[in-house]
Amino acid sequence: MDKRTLLFMLCVSVAFFGVQLFFQKNEPPKPAVQEKVVQAEAPPKDVVAQRTPITTSDSETFYVLENEYQQLVFSSRGGALAEINLPLIGTSPDSYVKEIDFDREIVRTSPQNARFPLHPYQTPNGNTVSEGKLGGYYPLLRRGINGNTLSAEYYALNVVGEDPSIANASYRVTRFEPNLIEFQGSVGQAQITKTYTIPAERNGPYCFNLDVRVDGDPKGLWLTSGVPDVEIVSNSYSPILRLQVTKNKTSDVDTIDLPKKGPTQSAQIAPNWISNCNGFLGLIMDPLTPLNPGYKAVQIDGNLAPTRLTLIDPAYNLYRAADYPGYATFLPLKSGSTPFRIMAGPYDNSLLKELDALYDEPLKNYNPEYVSALSIQGWFSFISQPFSKFLFWLMEIFHTITRSWALSIVLLTIALRAMMYPLNNWSIRSSLRMQEMAPKIKAIQEKHKKDPKKAQIEVMNFYRQSGINPLTGCFPVLLQMPFLIGMFYLLKSSFPLRGAIFIPGWIDDLSAPDILFTWGQPLWFIGNEFHLLPILMGLSMFLQQKLTAKMPQDPSKMTDAQKQQKMTGNMMAVLFMVMFYNFPSGLNIYFMLSTLLGIAQQVWLTKKMQPAAPKKA
Repeated sequence: MDKRTLLFMLCVSVAFFGVQLFFQKNEPPKPAVQEKVVQAEAPPKDVVAQRTPITTSDSETFYVLENEYQQLVFSSRGGALAEINLPLIGTSPDSYVKEIDFDREIVRTSPQNARFPLHPYQTPNGNTVSEGKLGGYYPLLRRGINGNTLSAEYYALNVVGEDPSIANASYRVTRFEPNLIEFQGSVGQAQITKTYTIPAERNGPYCFNLDVRVDGDPKGLWLTSGVPDVEIVSNSYSPILRLQVTKNKTSDVDTIDLPKKGPTQSAQIAPNWISNCNGFLGLIMDPLTPLNPGYKAVQIDGNLAPTRLTLIDPAYNLYRAADYPGYATFLPLKSGSTPFRIMAGPYDNSLLKELDALYDEPLKNYNPEYVSALSIQGWFSFISQPFSKFLFWLMEIFHTITRSWALSIVLLTIALRAMMYPLNNWSIRSSLRMQEMAPKIKAIQEKHKKDPKKAQIEVMNFYRQSGINPLTGCFPVLLQMPFLIGMFYLLKSSFPLRGAIFIPGWIDDLSAPDILFTWGQPLWFIGNEFHLLPILMGLSMFLQQKLTAKMPQDPSKMTDAQKQQKMTGNMMAVLFMVMFYNFPSGLNIYFMLSTLLGIAQQVWLTKKMQPAAPKKA
């Protein structure tokens, strides 16, 4: 095997394994099961309609405040938020949250778990509502499954401590108005008063206020974020925990390592705010006055706080609760009154910038900088972040023209191909020259058949004399790598693409794989969904190597390098098709269209470089 063949194989391997490295799953390790939780059987569909009492068997009462952005469901347990439900687009004209396949599937197959709120509740005007609305909301927090009530220690904005009874303490309602609810309760040596308000003025979307007053000893008391539900992107679950701190009089944002066996914590760092995001949505707890130093993050066994995804095809255990642990963040409490601003909703770039502008106070040199809670995750994020930001900037420009994120991806692909046109041209010309020189290389190899080492030296000398670089054939693939990586992480972190529809009934979510049809019993690797786009993308790669590599029809006339090129080209098409099978449909559209445009460019350039046929006399 000559050096050219080895170099070709090397660059193909680098491209393939580079993509694998960047796009590997980021699922947290499966935790050990701490406690076996047996879920109750799903009640019949008419059970919800028959319920009339407003309290559960353990005297837990629920209260609701609601606006165009949030349905806040409070519990008498801990005076905390048992549910934060976000209206979907169509339910509320101001909503940012699109419906996705999981929402539709749960409403269809498990309506008893798709009620919002999940339990009977009271309203500020004193009315009792025995049944929540079917569908129309996204449950930001993990809720009870099949009639079970989640333990109050997993509720949001609960006061918790080492003693489990603190989280389950009973609070009484002392005020309940259309935009306000106040709870009072006793925990340990302290009296707690919690006042939640949705301000009528200068209040941003998905925000509300909480004032926590501690009368007594606050030692060991923490305010918890609760446990956001699971978001699946590219067949992986990638929650993100971040906090903002002040270092040398400037704000800095750090990512918290996801806790595994024990908590991640610090007693020295005093966060300005702390963020708990499931990838697309989450909560930011922002104390508006300084707290004592300290924060904590813990992992929660998925069996103790199961995700709603366990309701999808439960007969086949498609989404095992233990595979999706939850994560909660905590801030320490202090004596006296501490006001908090809570942002609970989508991590959308434009929304967070809007909130930063709304709450900006230049005279106090204050800006919350919530937009910095967004993070492009993944290995070598120093590469993926700038490319992702550049690509999204272009996509936003195209979106203002097309009003379609799918068409924006198409225009983005065309724009990138146009920008790289000269470089691709140079690469294609070099490849075509390599193909023209193939017969001469074959002759050299035949001449020194008995001395392979001599043949390799002569071939390399021929390359040098001809001004040919055998690595140029790799450039079309390698050039796309940074943009491909950036596009992948863009789709994993850009909220506007979540639930963005291209072709209804097939490509319903650009941030998720396309689904042509489904079946019951999951198959290994494929699951129970058929994704057509990655197969079309693989066929486009196969077509590219078929049309652009000028190979002799007779295999005996091929050089070793041509044989290797043909084999690796076919392997790459298959391997990329397998790799991309569970990747977002937007990424498959981008790569497939880029490949087809590359084919068009190479076919056009090949015809242009062909010598003109002599004119007949």
